[in-house]
Amino acid sequence: MNSKPIKKNGLAVIGAGAWGTALANLLAKKGYNVNLWVYEKDLCGIISQKKENVLYFPGIKLSNNITPASDLQEAVKDTAIIIIAVPSQHVRYIFKNLSSFLPENVLIVSACKGIENNTLSTTSKIYSEEFVSRSSDNFAVISGPSFAKEIADEKPTAVVAASKNRETVEQVQKLFSSPYFRIFISSDVIGVELGGALKNVIAIAAGISDGLGNGYNTRAALITRGLAEMIKIGNAMGAEPQTLAGLSGMGDLILTCTGELSRNRSLGLKIGRGESLKEIQKEMVTVAEGVLTAKSVNNLIEKHNIHAAIIKETYLILYKNKSPVQSMLDLMKLHPSDEF
Repeated sequence: MNSKPIKKNGLAVIGAGAWGTALANLLAKKGYNVNLWVYEKDLCGIISQKKENVLYFPGIKLSNNITPASDLQEAVKDTAIIIIAVPSQHVRYIFKNLSSFLPENVLIVSACKGIENNTLSTTSKIYSEEFVSRSSDNFAVISGPSFAKEIADEKPTAVVAASKNRETVEQVQKLFSSPYFRIFISSDVIGVELGGALKNVIAIAAGISDGLGNGYNTRAALITRGLAEMIKIGNAMGAEPQTLAGLSGMGDLILTCTGELSRNRSLGLKIGRGESLKEIQKEMVTVAEGVLTAKSVNNLIEKHNIHAAIIKETYLILYKNKSPVQSMLDLMKLHPSDEF
């Protein structure tokens, strides 16, 4: 259900979670006409009437330049740029649907932060598989330390956009840039994607540690050694180490491991305090991407024979019911080694 006709030459944001809604609102406040695809038809109607995403982004007044739509084809009609902001496990479904009617020249920008479970593919890989005839020049990613609520509150934020094509990434930079939202650019697509995905797993580990009552020393060690594991995986996947030491890697890692607004840290915190994953997920309205990403990354480190103890222990806690206390003890008992 749409509140008004979809205007030409606008933008589409696919996914009306907190992140997608925040990006849509940022662009709409810049004067763009933004079509926001909402999976839930009832919510689509509510957003249209109230100008508020009461389920995923309550309390935030949305711009009148946002047009909610529950039909995917209608949402992307006559748009030049599409931003994908759905959970990573749904990206392939969206791409499959878009591939049947999307014009070649439409730019797709992924704002997703995860790795597909079955294939271990990032969004750029899924893009190349589902849009076989489309050029990678029409694809970009955006990631970095950016809580949706703080973007809505216009807190100064810096992220990174990446594309293999310089002109494309500069277009994305110009599109999103605002007085409170700064975009740096990169050509390392896989590095930016991995940073956004891997940090969520480490954030769960940091939350578990905090829930156990460990201190700042422990958190600092987990963040630093977690970054080392991220760089190892990045090396195996062809990412540049400096990318993972930048905004999309270390920047997002620090934010997600320490910020009170972090869904992944909050989930880990509850596990550390003795709650079960099943019960925690029942109570959550939004998705903590790190849970499913932990499964993907565990398979990646096994595939590439990478020693990544924090990621491995987090996976064992989430999927094999290992005691968080025992995991912490095992991490501290690992054989001494050089830092680098």
